[in-house]
Amino acid sequence: MKRILALLLLLLLVSAASQAATQVEEVRLAAASDTTRVVFHLSASSTYKLFSLPNPNRVVIDITDARFATSLAGVDFTGSAVKALRTGPRDGGVLRIVLEVNGKPKPKSFILQPSDGQGYRLVVDLELPSGVNLAQAAPSPLPVPAVVPVSGAEPRVNLAPPSVENLAEPSPAANAADEALRDLVIAIDAGHGGVDPGAIGPRGTQEKDVVLAISRQLESLIRAEPGMRAVMVRGGDYFVRLRDRVNKARDGKADLLISIHADAVSEGSAKGSSVYVLSRRGASSEAARWLAEKENASDLVGGVSLDDKDGVLKSVLLDLSQTASIEASLTAGSQVLRYLKEVNQLHRHRVEQAGFVVLKAPDIPSMLVETAFISNPEEERKLSSAAHQRQLALAILNGVKEYFRTHAPPGTKLALWNSSRQHVVARGDTLSGIADRYGISIAQLRVSNKISGDRLPVGGVLRIPSSNGT
Repeated sequence: MKRILALLLLLLLVSAASQAATQVEEVRLAAASDTTRVVFHLSASSTYKLFSLPNPNRVVIDITDARFATSLAGVDFTGSAVKALRTGPRDGGVLRIVLEVNGKPKPKSFILQPSDGQGYRLVVDLELPSGVNLAQAAPSPLPVPAVVPVSGAEPRVNLAPPSVENLAEPSPAANAADEALRDLVIAIDAGHGGVDPGAIGPRGTQEKDVVLAISRQLESLIRAEPGMRAVMVRGGDYFVRLRDRVNKARDGKADLLISIHADAVSEGSAKGSSVYVLSRRGASSEAARWLAEKENASDLVGGVSLDDKDGVLKSVLLDLSQTASIEASLTAGSQVLRYLKEVNQLHRHRVEQAGFVVLKAPDIPSMLVETAFISNPEEERKLSSAAHQRQLALAILNGVKEYFRTHAPPGTKLALWNSSRQHVVARGDTLSGIADRYGISIAQLRVSNKISGDRLPVGGVLRIPSSNGT
C-alpha cells in the first residue's frame, strides 16, 4: 500500500512539474537579406540563456523549466541563416534549442510581453556579417504582415524591407508565382500643405506640418512591409488641390486611400480621434460629375472601360462600384478606429460618413483620419511629439493590415499569402479561438480541414482559408 501511495505521489509531482513548465507552443521564422528572425511563442514568461558554438556553427537557447510542445511542420528555413532546428531536455528541466546556422550570424534576443491576443514571445535575431547576403543564394520566405504593438516599449524597429518584426502568421516561402503578383498599394494623403496651413493650434503648431510628419512615418512603416507599397500624394510642404489628390491616388493604382488630418473646433476642450468615409449622398452627386467628365469616365470601375456603355449601364456600373468602395471603406475604417483607440481617446466611437471631396474616388476605398484635435492644448503637444506621431502611424497601419488580412485584392501577394496560411495547434487551442484569431468562421475551418469533432491534436497543422472560404 505504501509503495502504491509513493508511486501516486511521484506521478502527482511529475504531473505538477509538467503543468508548471513553460511550453514552446509555436515557432515562426522569417528571413530578410541580412537578418533572420526566429520567434518562439511561449505559454508563460521564462528565463533563458543564449550563446554560440563553433565547428559546426550553432546558436543555442536554454530555456528554464520549459518543454517543446509543438511541431516544426510548416517552418521553412529556405534562404535563411538557419539550416535546421533541434530540441532536447537538459538536467533541471531546461529545454535546449539548437539552431544550426549558415555562416557566423550575430545573435540578439529579447522577450515580447503579451499583446494583441498573443502571449509571451522569445525573439532571436540572427544578424549576418556585412557583405553576406543569403537572399542572393536562395529565395527567402516572406511573412504575412502582422499587427505591431502600438503601446508600451518598442523593441528593435527595423525599417529595412522585408519586415520580420513581431510575426503573428506563418511565413510561406517566396516562389516563382510571387513574381507575377503585385504589391498592395496604399495612397497616403497628408492634408493641406504649402499656402494652406490647415488648422493652427494654441501654440502655433500648423496642421500641415503635423500630418505630413505622421504621413512620412506611415510611409516608412508601409515600405517595410512585404507585399505592400506606399504612394505619397504630398511628399513635401506644397499645396495640392483636393481633386488632384484623388487623381494622384488613381494614377498610382491605389487599393486604399488614407487622408490624414488634425481636427480643430472653437471649443478647445474637444479631443480624440475620428475616422470618416464617404456618405451615400456625397457618392450620388459625385457619380454624376465623374460621368460628365469624359477624361475621367473612360476607366472608373476597377479597370473596366465605360466608353462603350450606354448612359443607364454606366450609371449602374458606377453605382455598384461606389457601393462596394463605401462598404470596403467602412470595414477598413472600423479596423483603423479600433487601433487608434489604443493610442488616443476616440472623439467618435464609430466610423462617420461625410461628403469630403478627397474621399470621392468611385473605385478606391478611402478614409479620412482625424488623428486628434490640434485646437486642444494637450493634443497639440502630443501631435508635436515624434513618438506620438509614430504611435498614430502604427495604429493606422495595424488597422490597414487587419483589414487586408481578410480582404486582400486578387492578384496581390497578400492574397496568395493569406490563402496559404497555416496554424500549428498549441495546447489550449479551440476551434472558436482559432477562427476568431484569423477572422474566419468555425464552419470554414471545419470544411478546409475536414474536421467533424471538436478535439484538436497538439502539434497538428491546420490550413487557414481566406475569408471567402478558399
